[in-house]
Amino acid sequence: MRKTLSLFVVMVFVFAMGGCVSSSKFEKKTAEADALSKDMKTLQQQYRHLTEENNALKDQHKKLTGEFAQVSVQRDKVTADRDELDRVLKAKSDSLSKMISDLREKNGELEAENASLKESLAGLKKSKEEEVKTVSKTYESLMQEMKGEIAHGQITITELKGKLTLDVVDKILFASGEAEVKPEGLAVLQRVIEVVKDVKDKAIRIEGHTDNVKIGGGLARKYPTNWELSAARALNVARYLQKQGIDPALLAAVAYGEYKPVADNSTPEGRAKNRRIAIILQPKD
Repeated sequence: MRKTLSLFVVMVFVFAMGGCVSSSKFEKKTAEADALSKDMKTLQQQYRHLTEENNALKDQHKKLTGEFAQVSVQRDKVTADRDELDRVLKAKSDSLSKMISDLREKNGELEAENASLKESLAGLKKSKEEEVKTVSKTYESLMQEMKGEIAHGQITITELKGKLTLDVVDKILFASGEAEVKPEGLAVLQRVIEVVKDVKDKAIRIEGHTDNVKIGGGLARKYPTNWELSAARALNVARYLQKQGIDPALLAAVAYGEYKPVADNSTPEGRAKNRRIAIILQPKD
């Protein structure tokens, strides 16, 4: 139909020109019309193809836009998660930095304290060594001074960990049942004093001890139990040491009575050992 329409248009044109067109011109015009018709079809096909392609591109654009929106949401979430992670990591880093700083400070304090303790320990060790030397020297002097009494079993001298103990049996110092030191006993104590009077860094403890034989007769009115007798004897020895120049601040008198024996009270020999005065040199409190 389009071809007929084109031919009709050409004929009208020819008639309008005066009706006298040659046969060759007519054919030429007809060929041109056919060519135009073909070009129009080609353009129409191209238009339909481009329209389809445009629609496909629109669909693809829409799809990509949706995907981009999802990616943007995910990116924003990742960014938020990263920011939160950075915040948490920074907080932990700050906390660890403070902890490290505190530990370094405490470590410095501990090092200073350890240095002070080492210095103090060295001082104590030196002081202890000097005390041991002093006690050992006193021990040797007493052993030499009292060798006769030691040989007869009347005096026992022991030294252990800076503590020196001189045990004197009661018969050297006291008459039976008495608490006053007899003259012979004062002479023995004086010899002890000559050795210990220069020891200023030790406390001197005087202990009174007895056997377990109960006090009877008239003596019981003065000393109801062995405790009172041992206390009176220890106190009299301490007073004598004070009179001879020993600092009373270094002296202590203690009564144990029968309750701290060193031998078996069932034998005369054991009871004799238990009736004693102990003069103890020990570190000050």
